[in-house]
Amino acid sequence: MDRLKLMETFVAVTMRGTLTAAANAEGVAPAVVSRRLDALEERLGVKLMVRTTRKVTLTFEGSAYLEDCQRILRDVGDAEASVSLGGVKARGHLRISAPAGFGRRHVAPQLMQFLEANPEVNANLDLSDRMVDLVNENVDCAVRIGELADSNLVSVRLGEMRRLVVASPDYLARRGVPPAPALCVPPATFLGEHDCLSLGQQRGWVFREADGNRKTVTVKVGGRLECNDGAVLHDWALAGKGLAWRSLWEVGDDLRAGRLVSVLDDWAAPPVGIYAVFAQRRHLPLRVRLFIDLLKDNYGRADYWEKA
Repeated sequence: MDRLKLMETFVAVTMRGTLTAAANAEGVAPAVVSRRLDALEERLGVKLMVRTTRKVTLTFEGSAYLEDCQRILRDVGDAEASVSLGGVKARGHLRISAPAGFGRRHVAPQLMQFLEANPEVNANLDLSDRMVDLVNENVDCAVRIGELADSNLVSVRLGEMRRLVVASPDYLARRGVPPAPALCVPPATFLGEHDCLSLGQQRGWVFREADGNRKTVTVKVGGRLECNDGAVLHDWALAGKGLAWRSLWEVGDDLRAGRLVSVLDDWAAPPVGIYAVFAQRRHLPLRVRLFIDLLKDNYGRADYWEKA
């Protein structure tokens, strides 16, 4: 049997977790997949995986072989693409994860643009605020905002984003502009006289200390309204229900239109990074590299955020 076909089957079973899932994706019987794996192990003379009806577990040799198989299959795909129709072409399935709100506004439109330019790519966009497991969920790339936890993932900085305290003009007219925190004094009370629209008591708002350095402090806020959905907090701020700590990508249009006003700008925390993260690999598929490049080109431009 063709060696590449055996490699493809081995990678498919590993990525999908079971023989049945890999067989269903290819449209063949699980027995066919099992025979291919038997043939591959016989050819190599080693056991690559332990198979049960519920899952497959790679052996030490299987883990090492998997990385080489993925690299070889990517190289073959890129080599074929490089001569197809006279130029390099991205193809295959692209699976992307992103935070829900940010993904709706700033990943989904970019993905549509990418698919229009790369008609042989199809995609799945998973919008979720949970921390997706890229390896076990077979995700090619995740867009994440803020400091990244130490991990085996590789990250590419795409741009940066600011967060601001905003309120409606009506709310500020009724309640006044919150006073600035005193120099070098923990600002635990400077928002105490205001209704703060919070994600929850455990979530604070981050400010830069007022002495000009880049150190930040986290302020616990409270008010009559809490919600774990940022879009709802945004709507409540527009309705004049209180102050909200929101990202510029979410409230930029409202600030320009005067529906919201930013306050405490001099104490706004430094911008946080927007990153693309992916599993440790020696070579990324062409479709993933090109999509990351598109995001970086757009998110790195100041005029993108002004227009967005």
